[in-house]
Amino acid sequence: MKKTLTVRAPEDRAASPQLQKKGSGWAISESRLDALHETAREKKRNPTEAQTLLAEGLVDANLGKFRFRRQVVVGSAILDFACQQLKIAVDIAEENSNPDIDSRRDKSLAEVGIKVLRFPAADVIADTDGVVAAVVAQMKARYQEQRARPRSSPGGRPQTARRGYQR
Repeated sequence: MKKTLTVRAPEDRAASPQLQKKGSGWAISESRLDALHETAREKKRNPTEAQTLLAEGLVDANLGKFRFRRQVVVGSAILDFACQQLKIAVDIAEENSNPDIDSRRDKSLAEVGIKVLRFPAADVIADTDGVVAAVVAQMKARYQEQRARPRSSPGGRPQTARRGYQR
């Protein structure tokens, strides 16, 4: 019998578990992680038409030093495209996707600072250039957000002026 993934009603759900402070903050068994990576490899070998078009569009766009990787495993989610430097993920919503599961996944990714951009597959196929332009606009906005944040020193301690040195 094949298991199907369902989402419990909001009143039946307990609060989501806190992120663990090991690895990337996700408590996932090794066998589950191996299965996720194998599924991601299969998806990379057999992309959908929308994924192929978006990948070509992102390659053609001038993204500078930023790159999108395909079929990236983050926690227990497989992201269609991810730019890890900017912490942006692009997901192509296929016709058979469940919006409840997608929203829960987006919420857990947002907790670790990853912004998910979701586009319907039909929109990607119909207007690839428009979708690429929207992704690039979000990348620019995210880059400006990161630049505006104050940087901390590598040890996590605030930098203080050293004796005898002027800043």
